Amino acid sequence: MSVVFDGNPLTAMQSSHSQSPQTALSAHELSQEIKSFISGVDAVQGRKLSVREHARCAVRLLRSVPTCRGAVLEHLRSVYDEHVSAFLHNLETEGDAGSVVSSNLEDIIQEVHGVLSEFIRLNPRAWAPLVSSWAVDLLGQLSSKHAGRRIAPHSSSLNELLQLWMSCAATRSLMEAYSQCLAAMLSWCPDACVDALLNTSVQHSPHFDWVVAHIGSAFPGTIISRVLACGLKDFCSHGAKEQGIMVMGGDKGNRVPKIGSVVGILGHLAAHHSDSIRKELLRMFQESLSPSSPLSPTSSSTSWESSPQLRRAAVPFLLQLAALSPNLFGAVSAELVELLNPPVLLQLQALLLGFPREELDNMLGLAVHLISQSPSGGARVLRFLADTATPASVIISGPTSSPHEGVREGCDRLLQMLLLHLHKLVFNRSEGGEEKPHQSVLSQPQRVIPFLEELQSHVGELCAETLRLERKRHLWLHQLLCLLSVYGGPTVATEALCQLLTQARNPEELALAWQLHTMLSSCMAGLIPAAITRCVAQIHTHTLGLRQLKQLLLNLAAAIQSQDEERRGSAGALSSMAVQVCSAVSGHLHDFGPLLLHGDPAVSHATVRLLSCSPLPRTSSPAHLLLLSRAAVSHFFLALRRRGKGTKVGREGGQAVEAVNCSVLLLSRLAAYSPLTLKAVLQQLVEGALHKGNAELFGGLIADMSGAPVPVSFVCPDVEASLLDINCRFGTTVNFSGSVWSVFHAGVIGKGLKVRTATELPDPSGVIQNIQTLLLIVVQCCSSSGLNSSINGSQSSGPDEPPPINAEAAKVVAITLVENICPDVSNGELSWPLEEHARTTVERDIHIRRCFEAHPVIFPLLQVVAAGRPALCYCSAMLRGLLATLLSYWEASREMSSTDSPWHLQASCLLVSCMGEGQLLPPVLANVHEAFPYLTPFEVRLLLLAVWEYVRGNGPMPQKFIFSSEKGVFCRDFTRDGDVARYVAPIHSVLHKNIDRLGHLCWRFQL
Repeated sequence: MSVVFDGNPLTAMQSSHSQSPQTALSAHELSQEIKSFISGVDAVQGRKLSVREHARCAVRLLRSVPTCRGAVLEHLRSVYDEHVSAFLHNLETEGDAGSVVSSNLEDIIQEVHGVLSEFIRLNPRAWAPLVSSWAVDLLGQLSSKHAGRRIAPHSSSLNELLQLWMSCAATRSLMEAYSQCLAAMLSWCPDACVDALLNTSVQHSPHFDWVVAHIGSAFPGTIISRVLACGLKDFCSHGAKEQGIMVMGGDKGNRVPKIGSVVGILGHLAAHHSDSIRKELLRMFQESLSPSSPLSPTSSSTSWESSPQLRRAAVPFLLQLAALSPNLFGAVSAELVELLNPPVLLQLQALLLGFPREELDNMLGLAVHLISQSPSGGARVLRFLADTATPASVIISGPTSSPHEGVREGCDRLLQMLLLHLHKLVFNRSEGGEEKPHQSVLSQPQRVIPFLEELQSHVGELCAETLRLERKRHLWLHQLLCLLSVYGGPTVATEALCQLLTQARNPEELALAWQLHTMLSSCMAGLIPAAITRCVAQIHTHTLGLRQLKQLLLNLAAAIQSQDEERRGSAGALSSMAVQVCSAVSGHLHDFGPLLLHGDPAVSHATVRLLSCSPLPRTSSPAHLLLLSRAAVSHFFLALRRRGKGTKVGREGGQAVEAVNCSVLLLSRLAAYSPLTLKAVLQQLVEGALHKGNAELFGGLIADMSGAPVPVSFVCPDVEASLLDINCRFGTTVNFSGSVWSVFHAGVIGKGLKVRTATELPDPSGVIQNIQTLLLIVVQCCSSSGLNSSINGSQSSGPDEPPPINAEAAKVVAITLVENICPDVSNGELSWPLEEHARTTVERDIHIRRCFEAHPVIFPLLQVVAAGRPALCYCSAMLRGLLATLLSYWEASREMSSTDSPWHLQASCLLVSCMGEGQLLPPVLANVHEAFPYLTPFEVRLLLLAVWEYVRGNGPMPQKFIFSSEKGVFCRDFTRDGDVARYVAPIHSVLHKNIDRLGHLCWRFQL
């Protein structure tokens, strides 16, 4: 074949290949013939040709004899390889491509590219399949051969490798030739081109990834759809050979060559074409359910109906594809869940009915693995499974099974398998897969579970769905919540328990929180204290809404109250939990205390309910105790106000009454805690009752411009009155001997006293109820053993007798009354001066009298003080001032009857009664108030003057009282005070004068 015709070897070559097809040579023979021809050319030239000259001969041969294209392309492989080697060598030595490479081979590369491009353009059906296979295979060989070069390491990023190879003329020429072939074959035969790409990717991955990335970026729609179609066909063919689509589940990808390449290609394209990949995957899934859908948008002649095996393998293929690339599953999971409406689910069920049981189990296992390893979309998938698997209502379901029942059972089974799989992953936490029995679950290295990782940000939603208590649904979600808590550790477990405590609305829902704690307590310690601390932090940061805050407080109160119920009954599983809640809440009482004054009545009511049943801490700072006491007292008065503001019926009225009861209980417990809290509670109760903002709760009065008390209902300024008559009548009560200073009532002449318009008084029944409630809490506080328990608390009262009033506690009330009513009085002013001495304290005495008029609650408080003998001695200045004004009043009211001045008459009776109860007066004088209603003002003054003289002669000193161990109270021995007869003489005189009306009272005044 080396014969030279006319001195031109090419002529002989052309003549040889002009023979008929019967004499055509094979590709191998043709390749050998070309080598012999080139050797002949060397002989003719008399020298050995260079690589460049050989390459140019091959190009001329390809241009002149196209039938030898296979052999020529095979020969050109070495030319491209030498060019690439020289290109990389120059980069490694010089840092850039030298001119030697360009002058030697780059023009040949361009010439070859031009010839091939022309052939593909003129006859694509003949040249495109051959050139595409040759180009992509040569790219794979070159990428693998030079992958270890220093300039092109495998560790380089894909973009860096792409820039490197595309700067080389040889590889760039091959890439452009393949792109031209692919563009030409798209309309009639895209599978051949894509198959070549996949086969080469399988052989030369990962060095070939840069080629796939570039081709995919240039033809994203085509590459994605055809890659999936080719991968499905390969998957189906291997599955048919192995007699099963889903044999061995996860090992399928290792035995199907192209599926790994499909995953790699789609992974490279996902960065810029994720939307196209997602749409194509969903399209394949939808079309697999409908037999009439085309296999691909580029091949309308091929349908799923004509290839049922492909249709049957589509869903397993997509599952296997997602298993090899969780990112793909995460990209489509959200839209896939939205796509799975009831009709689609029924189609999917019909498709899967033809699978054997083993293959269905493998598919379910693979689906469970996908869900657990999906980095995103897990919450949406969980909601879909729970919604679909939840049984329908018994009322709605009929006697015959619904066509959706199979779908529900499938999702039910899938959800149960998912929970079981997660349970194994969570509780088998060691990296080696074997759990060490001597180590706790939390102490072992934890493997990442993407599904649970994502759910950690949805703990609140998961708790809300669990608390809906929908048949099986809440059981599944509660189990998942437990697994999530174990997986996430104390942080997630604390958040879950905190969410359940906040969102539970009834005892049944609250029980789920305790069940969660029971399951987690074996592997986590201190969970409840941490949950309470987190709840307190949310309160401080105002994270909770009003409804959530109220519900949290009520749930904590219910947990603490459950402990008391268990104590009365049999001990249950809640005992340990309730004890921990009690201990945790008691440690944060100072944090809950400010909520007593919350603007929302529901929140303040829930707070007082919690604090009233919470145990007080054993040790607490005085500052916290004082703040809590002040808040509790303020809430007490707010509760009284709310109880009287039209909330007397209905649910709000019941809550208002309960709030008052809880407030009373809280104050009683605070008072019994320590002497400090007892003193603080009593002081604030008395001060609050006398405060002008709370006066109306206890029937208080307002003051006019001069300070005189005026009923709130007195709002008419036009009443005819003479200011001169009022001042004259007031002036006759006191003789200002020689003093130039006097105080008169301010007003407008002819209009009477100036008063301020005020609101109406509360309902009298409400006033009485408020006073009784105040006395109840004061008596309970004073009856506790917080103060002086060793003296006054040693003797307990009988079952039918009220507990004795603590003397020290009563002293606190007495001193507080004095400090608020007459603060200028010193503690040493206990003895009573002569009657004439009252002329020097007239202004103070008038102020005291006005306080008694403005605050009807003072007399009940004095009665409590009187019961705690000798505490009334410390109210000596108050009693003296009031008695002095009463004496002056009765002296100036001789023309009137005592019953014409009801307040003064009542005040006189109550004053003497209190002094008698406090044993400041002997019994014979303590009973004089019983005769006041039957006497004239002058006679009342005589009896009150006898009282004054006795107290002046026998000062109210605490030293005169002796503690009686039999009665458990302090008593006074009046026999030590001398003869009482001289003080009783005026009484007997008045009795004799009014014997017709006071005969029945004579026995009360016998010595």
